[in-house]
Amino acid sequence: MKKQFFKVVLSGIVVAGGLTVTSCSKSTSSKNVSRATGWNINAKEGGFQYNTDFKEQETAPGLVFIEGGTFTKGKVQDDVMHDWNNTPTSQHVQSFYMDETEVTNLMYLEYLDYLKSVYPPENPKYANIYKGALPDTLVWRNRLGFNETMTNNYLRHPAYAEYPVVGVNWIQATQFAEWRTDRVNEVMLEREGYLAKDAKYQAATGEVQGTFSTETYLNRPEAVYNGQIDSLQGKNKKDSVSVFAKRSSGIIMPEYRLPTETEWEYAAQAQVGQREYNNYRGRKKYPWEGDYTRNGQRVGRGDQLANFKQGKGDYGGIAGWSDDGADITAQVMSYKPNDFGLYDMAGNVAEWVSDVYRPIVDDEISDFNYYRGNIYMKTAIGEDGKVKILNDSIVYDTLPNGKLVAVNLPGEIKMEPVGEEETYLRTNFSSSDNRGYRDGDPGSSRFYNRFSDDEEDERKMYNSPKHNVERDSAGNLIREYDTSNSRTSLINDEVRVYKGGSWRDRAYWLDPAQRRYLPQYMATDYIGFRCAMSRVGSKSKTKNKTVRSK
Repeated sequence: MKKQFFKVVLSGIVVAGGLTVTSCSKSTSSKNVSRATGWNINAKEGGFQYNTDFKEQETAPGLVFIEGGTFTKGKVQDDVMHDWNNTPTSQHVQSFYMDETEVTNLMYLEYLDYLKSVYPPENPKYANIYKGALPDTLVWRNRLGFNETMTNNYLRHPAYAEYPVVGVNWIQATQFAEWRTDRVNEVMLEREGYLAKDAKYQAATGEVQGTFSTETYLNRPEAVYNGQIDSLQGKNKKDSVSVFAKRSSGIIMPEYRLPTETEWEYAAQAQVGQREYNNYRGRKKYPWEGDYTRNGQRVGRGDQLANFKQGKGDYGGIAGWSDDGADITAQVMSYKPNDFGLYDMAGNVAEWVSDVYRPIVDDEISDFNYYRGNIYMKTAIGEDGKVKILNDSIVYDTLPNGKLVAVNLPGEIKMEPVGEEETYLRTNFSSSDNRGYRDGDPGSSRFYNRFSDDEEDERKMYNSPKHNVERDSAGNLIREYDTSNSRTSLINDEVRVYKGGSWRDRAYWLDPAQRRYLPQYMATDYIGFRCAMSRVGSKSKTKNKTVRSK
């Protein structure tokens, strides 16, 4: 039998008995070569440009990473109200980020200072922007209580700088989150060389007219800073040509927002501390382990683990021996964090979440990232085919209590509801507004008369009061109260959920599964908020040990 000889050629070609095997060269295995076409990615000559060096989303300022998973939502340990408001449902939450603490007075004052600098309230055109963002400090007043010290000092005095902001309604909280998104992305673009180092300060101090909007930058970058962005370019500017980042650049952070109720409850429970292999070991009544509100450990034994109302007339214990170290709110981080590293997920202040309130959670439709409140919008396109920018026009919304809030700020892009073009023959959604889907919309009510032309005959499931605010010919507000005796509910699509107990609440409300609601335009001295951010990419920050072999 004739022997076969193998000859190794340096070029990478191996000849064996008439068979030729070609090994992969370094160039074809590179991450910068497309596995679809073989073309080079990020070539100097041009072609497809993409951030192939992206590792994972970095943690934005103030946030803590929350690895998602499955849990039982709405499983309260006590239900003395018997209101069928917490039906346990199995839910899965994607990984996300959440503020380590509640938004503080200092953080909110930074927001107010920015608005005052960029949109001076002495300018009649901008007057209601700053005014609409101001917290309601009068929430501290009580007909039979002396609280004027908090009314005058709580928001602005340095003694309360690191205390949670209160007197903020749901609308103001969401607008703070939008502002925060833009400011953080300015920092990211400056760090990566897309903006000059002092660009953000020039805009904040009025040296440059206009401001930065993340969505405007992504859709119409040349319009940012009122069209002056070319003069604010960073080191990435090439041959006097402006260079702009895109979503594919991987440096634009997802938006700050209010957490969904599902996210908030999952983060507050922090069952990760009870995990044993692939199961949760026992149940937690509060964000900490155990069934009691006092510390059972050797160090600090007997201390309260949260700031809440101990009993009638007892908000903090007797003088010289305070049970929880506070009478009203407490400085953030005054108590131990939960197993996710989040502070004050029980007590201190209750917190707004993004959901529209309904007493029933419809887990038959969704058990993944459950959220009620979706209103799908799209960018408005002008006759020139470009995205519309709202440069000069400021749209204000008059709330039911007569207050004005800015719906948009100058320099933002115009948004409009999605229409038939986006919904035609879809199975996952059929309209822009989904807040009342399958619970409270006319089609879900057994009293709905689909053939009636009389609105009063349409007996809706949630027939809440309607307060109209109008202006007379002189511009004065006319407040009309709903005095109808036929109203059956306080629930409507502008009522939002808030979670967690506060300094005014008994221990019953410290259970993360408990839920309450309030109209989105109202504020109190016991409701604050914290922000969240979605995670893009991998579920976990730690690599899976069982990696697929190549």
